Amino acid sequence: MQTTEIIKLAFQNIRSNMLRTLLTVSIIAIGIMALVGILTALDGVTYALSDSFSGLGAKSFEIAQKVEDVGPHRRKTIGDVISFQQAELFKKRFDADARTAISMDCTGMATVKYRKESSNPNVTVQAIDDNYLYVNGKSLSFGRNFSETELKNGAHKAIIGKDIVDDIFDGKASFAVGQFFTVGDMRFKVIGILASQGSTMGGGSDRVVMLPLSVGKVIYGEPKRGYSLVVRGSNMLDMEFAEAEAEGLFRQVRRLKIGEEDDFEILKSDAMIDKLKENTATIRISTISIGLITLLGAAIGLMNIMLVSVTERTKEIGINKALGATKSDIRRLFLIEALLIGLIGGLLGVILGVLVGNIVPLIMGGNFLMPWGWLALGIALCLLVGIVSGYYPAKKAAELDPIEALRHD
Repeated sequence: MQTTEIIKLAFQNIRSNMLRTLLTVSIIAIGIMALVGILTALDGVTYALSDSFSGLGAKSFEIAQKVEDVGPHRRKTIGDVISFQQAELFKKRFDADARTAISMDCTGMATVKYRKESSNPNVTVQAIDDNYLYVNGKSLSFGRNFSETELKNGAHKAIIGKDIVDDIFDGKASFAVGQFFTVGDMRFKVIGILASQGSTMGGGSDRVVMLPLSVGKVIYGEPKRGYSLVVRGSNMLDMEFAEAEAEGLFRQVRRLKIGEEDDFEILKSDAMIDKLKENTATIRISTISIGLITLLGAAIGLMNIMLVSVTERTKEIGINKALGATKSDIRRLFLIEALLIGLIGGLLGVILGVLVGNIVPLIMGGNFLMPWGWLALGIALCLLVGIVSGYYPAKKAAELDPIEALRHD
């Protein structure tokens, strides 16, 4: 029998057992959808976060309180948080060809109001200095940055994100500049609108209100409140020197003695991305394991269907053999049927997996991702399921005695 004829017969046999085929295809598709979907989502989130960090680029680094891993999913902080005095002293003394930004995360549960309009209580409030926008790669679509006088005197001015404009100013950014609104019980005047950043980092970087650092310190400052330090250089080639100088200076700021270990760490954007990829590696392995278990169940179901098919078509097999079909022809017929069922389930699964997996990255402001590697893995696994599930039934069918098969009722 020719291969094309065998494939036609395989399709006919699949159609004749449509219900059982659909059930098996569904099991395979669900397993592949979960596998490809989760892996695609992880890749999409990683790329979205990489794009976010790329705003800082290779010319920046952050000085932060040191954190160490002390066990699976357990971390502990070393030393004290970076105080305002330490951050300010570092910024004043750091004389490398770079700019330093000081900021403070005030709250992530603020409510902003303008007349009768009000936002949900999930607005992030940050206190920033004059260098923050430049150092962190942010730009303004309307208005201006804080002036030196406003920062020094603690003026009640604010820069807001696009989502805040949409919530309380009906999306009219040009109108929002110059208007007064409230954050909690405090009144502020809008002087600038941030260019949209998307929802990267999961926190909604467009749902933010930025205040002068002196104002945020007065309203939200606490004795143990930590401050962030980010340094951005003008020349990537000098960054190693700048990092070394920053480390030495900050040891002086923290008053660490010679031989005493650092109680802070320098974080670079590429290092943070590498750490993110490292942390998602375990999730990827777990996802693949779960997907393989699901596909194992699908393989058992497919093998059961093929064995039942051999029993039901015993007489048909005998007729084919009597007409000249060889053992190889019968073996190929059943093996191709199993492969087709696995392939159909795999194709359906990868399509659904790509669609489902791109939901999270798109929500985070990323781009649609076509994970060719995971698609190839999904199809390969489905073909493997077809071969494993179809081999024994195909062998059993090929070994049937034609005379006994013709007698089968």
